[in-house]
Amino acid sequence: MYIRTKLMIGMLAALPALAMAQETQVVKIGFSSPLTGPQASAGNDNKGGLEMAIDKLNAQGLVIGGKKIKFEAVMEDDQGDPKSGVGVAQKLSDMHVKAIVGPYNSGVTIPASRVYNDAGIVMGTVASNPKITQQGFANVFRVAASDSQLGGKMALYAAKELKLKTVAVIDDRTAYGQGLAEEFSKVAKANGIKIVSNDYTNDKATDFTAILTSIKSKKPDAIFYGGYSPQGGPMTRQMKQLGLNNMLLLGGDGICAPEMGRLGGDAITDQVYCTQGGAMLDKLSEGKVFSAEYQKRFNRPAETYAASFYDGMMVIAAAMKAANSVEPKVYISALSKIQYKGVAGEYSFDAKHDLKESPVTVFRFKGGLPVALTSY
Repeated sequence: MYIRTKLMIGMLAALPALAMAQETQVVKIGFSSPLTGPQASAGNDNKGGLEMAIDKLNAQGLVIGGKKIKFEAVMEDDQGDPKSGVGVAQKLSDMHVKAIVGPYNSGVTIPASRVYNDAGIVMGTVASNPKITQQGFANVFRVAASDSQLGGKMALYAAKELKLKTVAVIDDRTAYGQGLAEEFSKVAKANGIKIVSNDYTNDKATDFTAILTSIKSKKPDAIFYGGYSPQGGPMTRQMKQLGLNNMLLLGGDGICAPEMGRLGGDAITDQVYCTQGGAMLDKLSEGKVFSAEYQKRFNRPAETYAASFYDGMMVIAAAMKAANSVEPKVYISALSKIQYKGVAGEYSFDAKHDLKESPVTVFRFKGGLPVALTSY
């Protein structure tokens, strides 16, 4: 009897420690992208990447700070609009999320980043305008290529591989499109390409006939478009209607998606080139696995930034684990020094929190889909 009683007392004493070891902490992660409107396809692509990362992390049963961690995403639709994006940022900051994966658009990210930074929340964004990391915000990290890399590499490829001599430039006046076009023009000029015209539209436009008619008279080898697929698709269709079939269309990651083919139809031929941050997924074992899992889960291919949103979450979780804390003020030091191999490439950050190395892949459309040509 004495032995049994002593054993029961010992078991009861161990219960609090056992309960503590099994305690689960819910860690909320914010997500900001356009889930409605013209860019909804890109936003839902991003959402799928984050969902896959969170499910994989939760299946691992991570223990951080002595607690089992369960990540939960708070998905917010910023509509690709700066004002809405700031509203989302204020909402997520008030919820005290432990990190933000997003936003997608540079025009949203620039004003929203101040809100997140002031709230002490770490943000991992794919938005590419160089100004984002030039603000000097300690909590802001870029987990994809910048405009200088995306626009610059497209210009280098245009000069050295396509041997173009003249290019007309159009941008949509968003922070993303304008920044991308400026970087393309700068590097293009430095490599012997003449910019014959600079024209502007907006990210709600559908008719580009006047701009294209003006460009047609200048007979450039190509048009570079700084903007997104919802305008890029119709623009290419109108190029065909005006007899500009043999003129190349170049762009960045904003048009590097199957949505171009859906919106541009048979006008989206091998005359369309684009760049996207990251290595060629189909050349990497992790990339092949990710693409197959994404297709199986969502019954659609991963598009431009699904892999980067996946990696962004994984990098943040790795920093939390290294710091043994989910609190941004604690794990930010580990994130700043991290070296992580993800699906889309290697992740380590420079002093501005840009990626130290960000390969850029050049794509050419075939059958309405972007097909990787080379990492450049």
